[in-house]
Amino acid sequence: MRRYKNLLFLAGSICMQLCNLLHAQTNSGALIAGDFADPSIIKAKDAYYATGTSSEWAPHFPIYTSKDLQNWKLTGYVFDKAPEWTTGSFWAPEYYFYNNTYYVYYTARRKSDRVSCIGVATSQYPDKGFKDHGVIVSYGKEAIDGFVYNDSGQLYMTFKAYGLDDRPIEILGCRLSADGLTTGGEVFSLLKDNNRMGMEGQSILKKDGYYYLFYSAGSCCGNGCSYNVRVARSKHFKGPYEDYSRNPILQTNEVWKCPGHGTFVEQQDGKQVYIHHAYNKESNVFTGREGMLAELVWSCDNGWPSLVSRQNRHSSGSNMQTSFTEKKIAGHWQWDFRHATPVISQENGRLSLSGTIKEGNSAGIALTVRPVSRLFEIITTVENRNAALKGLVFYGDANAAIGIGTVNDNIEYWMVRDNKRTVLATQKISGSGTVQLKLAIKPGPACEVFYKYKGTAWQQIAPEIKPGIGFLPQWDRSPRPGLHFKGSPNEQAVFSGFELINR
Repeated sequence: MRRYKNLLFLAGSICMQLCNLLHAQTNSGALIAGDFADPSIIKAKDAYYATGTSSEWAPHFPIYTSKDLQNWKLTGYVFDKAPEWTTGSFWAPEYYFYNNTYYVYYTARRKSDRVSCIGVATSQYPDKGFKDHGVIVSYGKEAIDGFVYNDSGQLYMTFKAYGLDDRPIEILGCRLSADGLTTGGEVFSLLKDNNRMGMEGQSILKKDGYYYLFYSAGSCCGNGCSYNVRVARSKHFKGPYEDYSRNPILQTNEVWKCPGHGTFVEQQDGKQVYIHHAYNKESNVFTGREGMLAELVWSCDNGWPSLVSRQNRHSSGSNMQTSFTEKKIAGHWQWDFRHATPVISQENGRLSLSGTIKEGNSAGIALTVRPVSRLFEIITTVENRNAALKGLVFYGDANAAIGIGTVNDNIEYWMVRDNKRTVLATQKISGSGTVQLKLAIKPGPACEVFYKYKGTAWQQIAPEIKPGIGFLPQWDRSPRPGLHFKGSPNEQAVFSGFELINR
């Protein structure tokens, strides 16, 4: 009997050591590189689809697809135009499939009072054709991070509440109608943040008679983030839930920091994986919260789960070269819809950019792409001359941007910081013809700008001026490089080509 007990003790010890190893494993590559926070994933037929937070960028909620969970391609957006009831803060979209219909439950601020609510849109397809049905959850000062769970045929909506109140945050739940479009019944509490550490981004699975509630704790965003993933379980969907004694089950490691906010999907081999986000420690807020993948492992400690980070390739993080030969605008372009209404067209290798700039916007219109490296160069050729500013930009917000462009017969190196615009340097354009511009982000990080004419070498403008750009990242999103226009609506910028080179 003693020998038997010793064997059991040894087996338990080995199991716990394996658990520790699983908790310690790391990865070195993002699943979907660049700013792709709060991701949700779904499997449809023979492909996977993932959507994530777009925050203040339009179009809203990018959708990526993959056949193998490794190589991902941007295929579209949930909304090409913001739903009428919204004003911004497009966060935490959540996929769900039910009754042969694809649902996306999402968070946005309501235009009438700027309170964050949960809306819902539906489509017959996972990556196009979504119709908005408006607000489905409005609760106090804030209702965010919607997640749907089907408990033996009864649908429930779960969400985070009280994040803006002087009381503990809670994960709440309520009944959801059979068509998935309305909520009803009494709102109940699944889990309360009694330790005041933060709680959101929940996802629920059931196994062996237990409901497992995975959630993110800590501060989600920015240099001071503290995000991690935790789990609690209960024999009943409505609780009470018991927190795992070995939480967190996914946390900062030597390469990635502040992982969290994800959902699960089943692979072809039956294994479940968790798509979530994290900051790369090297590039940090300059590439934002990137899409990551972890494998779910069970029976590590009395049936409790563990999340094992996967080694992923930068399949969506390559260099970019756009030639503007098609009439259709490439899907990777996004813009800050709150501060400008861009007008974009392209054909015969030229892209024209103009539009209406709203009052208080000191930066102008930025047509941007998601950065996947903290160090890069962007290059374009300006084809026309007029009084508008036309060129390249690294854009954080309407009050935080830096760029280089042409104005009449001059090249202008400019910066907007704290909504104050400053011309850093100017250079006279020699002769006629096109001007090629380059904006480079170098270690520091700092910005350098260059120009050249056809057949000449690059010339740096004001090499002694190397402004720091730490003011560009916003709390919930990374800054983005791209093309730029600042002028009257009857003017335009004409570009031939755009290239992004990661360093």
